[in-house]
Amino acid sequence: MLAELFFAGFTGLSIKSLYLVTKIIKVSIKKFYLCKRKLTKTKMSVHSEIKKVTANNLMVMKTKGEKISMLTVYDYTMATIMDGSGIDVVLVGDSAANVMSGYSSTLPITLDQMIYHAQCVVRGTRRAHVVVDMPFGSYQVCEEEAVKSAIRIIKESGADSLKIEGGEEIAGSVRKIINAGIPVMGHLGLMPQSINKYGTYALRAKNDEEAAKLISDAKLLEEAGCYAIVLEKIPATLAQQVTKSLRIPTIGIGAGNGTDGQVLVVQDMLGMNKGFAPKFLRKYASLFDDMTNAFVNYIADVKSGAFPDENEQY
Repeated sequence: MLAELFFAGFTGLSIKSLYLVTKIIKVSIKKFYLCKRKLTKTKMSVHSEIKKVTANNLMVMKTKGEKISMLTVYDYTMATIMDGSGIDVVLVGDSAANVMSGYSSTLPITLDQMIYHAQCVVRGTRRAHVVVDMPFGSYQVCEEEAVKSAIRIIKESGADSLKIEGGEEIAGSVRKIINAGIPVMGHLGLMPQSINKYGTYALRAKNDEEAAKLISDAKLLEEAGCYAIVLEKIPATLAQQVTKSLRIPTIGIGAGNGTDGQVLVVQDMLGMNKGFAPKFLRKYASLFDDMTNAFVNYIADVKSGAFPDENEQY
């Protein structure tokens, strides 16, 4: 209709007719932009809409079928880069014992050390949800000690929530920590703090008995009030079954693509650990090689006197 009016020419139209044509054009343009804005808003994900990710946001993401991205982080600089890239959750993992301190397991890291790492990460994070691992020995003794440790971590670090390994055995502690006002993420499957009991980091819940316990523990943690559960190194079919049975989101590591989200250790996915290559790991960079080359080139430039040059001095 508008095209016909334009091509017919305006020479024979009265002032009143011209006014009506102008009004029709304005209304049409307004409707177009309103529709465009509505369509854009509909397409926006929970990820792009929120300014600070909360435990509740993660549950909404599960409801909407939006996958949750999560990585470990232990320091301010890495946290700043990661948060700026749009990650949903950052985990201050007790894996800091391995990748930051060089221990062979997560067991040696202390509550004070976890609080220190958490403080660094919180200072570098604006948007991402910050969850902190409760270290071995900080919650296993009794429920009261678990609550005291949990309060210390949150109070001194400013983190958003905590992650605890275990099922039925620690359900009482989970309830009391949540009753104290602290959100809790569960952790089932391969639980690194139980390495001395397992004796190996192999796949868990392969047999029916262990799989049944994992399913039961997942329901118990949900009923206790956990807002999410990490499922580590279990069969993909079992992880998918658990995910479908829960209202809360699951985050997988070595648990297939049927979970509500994924987590990896940042040093592993950046290719900083040369010899570590489990089946579930996808490397998004090769920083071991890149960093080695950078160090070798720096050393060569210093030794030869090429660094600094005249443009790099005052």
